[in-house]
Amino acid sequence: MIVSAIARAVARENLSRDLARASMEQILAGEATAAQIAALAIALRMKGETADEITGMAEAMRLRVPQLRTRRAPLLDTCATGGGDAGAGSKFNTSTTVAIVTASCGVAVAKHGNRAVTSRTGSADVLEALGVRLDLTPESAGRSLDNLGITFLFAPNYHSAMRNAAGARREMGVRTVFNLLGPLTNPAGASRQLLGVYADTFVLTLAEVLRQLGSERAMIVHGADGMDELSVFARNHVAELRDGKVREYSLDPAELGLAHTDRAAVSGGNAQENAARIRAVLSGDKGPARDIVVLNAAAALVVAGVADNLQAGVERAQRALDRG
Repeated sequence: MIVSAIARAVARENLSRDLARASMEQILAGEATAAQIAALAIALRMKGETADEITGMAEAMRLRVPQLRTRRAPLLDTCATGGGDAGAGSKFNTSTTVAIVTASCGVAVAKHGNRAVTSRTGSADVLEALGVRLDLTPESAGRSLDNLGITFLFAPNYHSAMRNAAGARREMGVRTVFNLLGPLTNPAGASRQLLGVYADTFVLTLAEVLRQLGSERAMIVHGADGMDELSVFARNHVAELRDGKVREYSLDPAELGLAHTDRAAVSGGNAQENAARIRAVLSGDKGPARDIVVLNAAAALVVAGVADNLQAGVERAQRALDRG
């Protein structure tokens, strides 16, 4: 199957959803060579990945994820693709901070993430620095969700079959479809999602993918400055999935009173530096770092259905931070 998929992609022909799924099943089963994995990923990138191709590959990954049981519903994820444009600069772990703030507002959050791949510090790295355990079993993660309303799902604990593609991914050294699949394969089956993407071209595509995968509600976002999340430094491209339909629009942070110009205030560093910035935001420090968290938390609260609109979400997130 994967040989046929490579031939089609090299010829710039789109793969069917079934062929993409079958090719990914071969990869996950260890039946594809590193050369085949790299060839398919690069050919898809050069052609341009379609919603059907990404959906099929995500479906194959979802079938191999260990089951996580929880009484909480609906579940929200704030996982981003990572790898935003270098022009946006390295930033602290916004989506991880957003997960904490959103959970404090009564939303059940199943935060999916990994160690750093395209940034200096991944969500797993900074949470570990904050004292969060990464070795939770699916059973323990489910209990965490039930008792606390939030858990962290460390990707390698659930996507062990992806080790078969790890070498090829590392040696390619460029972003491919594999960067998009992680946020689409939440182990808890989160049906609501705030998903930041590293390239504007994927905003509408991933909205369609999530629609095909059966998501209840989602926002896919990209900052015009290259951020893989809602930016407070530029306008944002948003595709909102609701009731099976996708609405596309532009969001200006100035309209919500959250516009800034000081990028240094959201810059990132190593795990300890990012952990300190997160603690500062959660302790009430004002400025761009707080406001970028507020803006994205507002979107998460809208997606979760506990805020009617972004303005209401902003006010709720601000109150949560002010209360500590």
